[in-house]
Amino acid sequence: MSRATVVLALVAFVLAVPVPARAHCDTLNGPVVAAARVALQKGDVTPVLKWVKPESESEVRSAFARALTVRKTGPEARDLADLYFFETVVRVHRAGEGAPYTGLKPADTQIEPSVEAADHALDQGSVDAVIKLVNAHVTAGIRERFQRAAEAKRHADEGVVQGRAFVAAYVEFVHYVENLDLATAATHAHHAETEEAPVHKPVRK
Repeated sequence: MSRATVVLALVAFVLAVPVPARAHCDTLNGPVVAAARVALQKGDVTPVLKWVKPESESEVRSAFARALTVRKTGPEARDLADLYFFETVVRVHRAGEGAPYTGLKPADTQIEPSVEAADHALDQGSVDAVIKLVNAHVTAGIRERFQRAAEAKRHADEGVVQGRAFVAAYVEFVHYVENLDLATAATHAHHAETEEAPVHKPVRK
């Protein structure tokens, strides 16, 4: 399966979800906190720096130094110092993503199946399960919108109400497909510019 198909499937899956997906970078068992734990255990901040932007590195280094000092004073102080460092790193990481920080979530916080599948894919070295999962949502999302629009079209000329119902279904279906196409084209343009010297983005009309 081509990268374009995979990207299309992932974007479609996101668009098909009616509520924002819950990220897991702010959970106690997420990858950011996992890297922070390793850093504290090793006494080396390096493992966690990849999760923050360069301009925020000094803040994380400073918090790390304070945490190392405090955690030497006893078990309770160590737990508090660790939590302080986890919160700092997650807050800074989310700020780098342009996302708000609303506190650390428990380790058993439910996350989206797609997020779990993506993590598992990287651990296992295979993306097949992710493709299978998101393709199911892609197929369902496109078919559902198409069927609504097709059904409404059959009654579009029966009256103004029916006509407007068709237009609403039509707009939803067409925009859904269009957004997938635009997102995929933008992703490929970005990869082309980073992998090959300079590429002009196509102008979509």
